[in-house]
Amino acid sequence: MTPTARVRRISIAPVKSLRVVHPGEVLLSQSGVAGDRRFFLTDASGRLYNGKRDGRLVQVRPDWDEASRRLRLTFPGGAVVDGAVELGDEVTAELGTPVTTRRVHGPWAAALSELLGATVALNWADEPLVDRRSRDGSVTLVSTGSLERLRAEAGADEAVDGRRFRMLFEVEGLDAHGEDEWLGRRVRVGTALVTISGDVGRCVVTTRDPETGSGDLDTLRVLAGYRREGVTEPLPFGVYGSVLKPGRVRVGDDVAPA
Repeated sequence: MTPTARVRRISIAPVKSLRVVHPGEVLLSQSGVAGDRRFFLTDASGRLYNGKRDGRLVQVRPDWDEASRRLRLTFPGGAVVDGAVELGDEVTAELGTPVTTRRVHGPWAAALSELLGATVALNWADEPLVDRRSRDGSVTLVSTGSLERLRAEAGADEAVDGRRFRMLFEVEGLDAHGEDEWLGRRVRVGTALVTISGDVGRCVVTTRDPETGSGDLDTLRVLAGYRREGVTEPLPFGVYGSVLKPGRVRVGDDVAPA
């Protein structure tokens, strides 16, 4: 009998590269989860400022309400910056290619700049401007079986925290890298239907502790040792896909090929 896979954890990032948060349920549309990566940071020159550049960003917890448009950031030590979001004029940001976005007025950018010791601006994304969503799909998924295999390959005593991979869905009940078997297939997640399109190739962000942002596990070296090549990307860990039928997904929902 095939074991049942279930959603163990849902993770979204209202502000790209800040700490992920974990709603108990989400409504999955063709563009993803509303409010996921709603904001992103740029430096003084307009270039994307993300976790690859400064791991300390994960020390800041965002809370965002799409309905009230209220953003709350909780900083290390407990300081809170909270308020309603107001948008300014259009600006151009460099996200690999130039994109048009809008600057966010309010106290958040100054507080983040003080933490980082660098001038950053907070920007609003009407569309999925950052990450792979506009190119490859709005769903990412990894199994706890894969996390356990990575722990074993690394020779680590403690479990590998899945938050470092910043995947939308963490799924339990699969063998190590069992999600790879879904490549090219339709998979039902809760009441949503998705098609799994490819591997998620990994970067330096995954080497950092998801609480502190400091480097603590050389995930790239470990992956290069046993998973150097993937189907669509090198150093694969987890999969991505697109939404065919929107639906609601809750923690504990079944995940299975359609």
